[in-house]
Amino acid sequence: MTNSDNNWFDSDVVNKTTKEVVETIIGSNTYQHSEVTNWSNTIVEQVMQQLVKNNNKFKYIVTCAIIQKNGAGLQTATSCYWDNTTDGYTTVRWENKSLHSIVQIFAVTI
Repeated sequence: MTNSDNNWFDSDVVNKTTKEVVETIIGSNTYQHSEVTNWSNTIVEQVMQQLVKNNNKFKYIVTCAIIQKNGAGLQTATSCYWDNTTDGYTTVRWENKSLHSIVQIFAVTI
């Protein structure tokens, strides 16, 4: 989102920002079922704030899943019908010793 015309979804910048947000919110905390809702809500809110602050030429959708590391599998799939030349998508995976976090960001031009 640092492109000079501000009409490009820069997934590298979004990934970096998102990882920083997740690291700040979860960090080295162990998985705590009672905290997961708060963590995921705070992550999507803070990522959204950063996205809008840096580029308001898009409508954004941000999702967050936090999964305890316990050997269980997880498979996700996403499909989008949009303009590949202007719209964008990225997935940010982050983990520590006790949990996985998956944040998905969709950006659709206004």
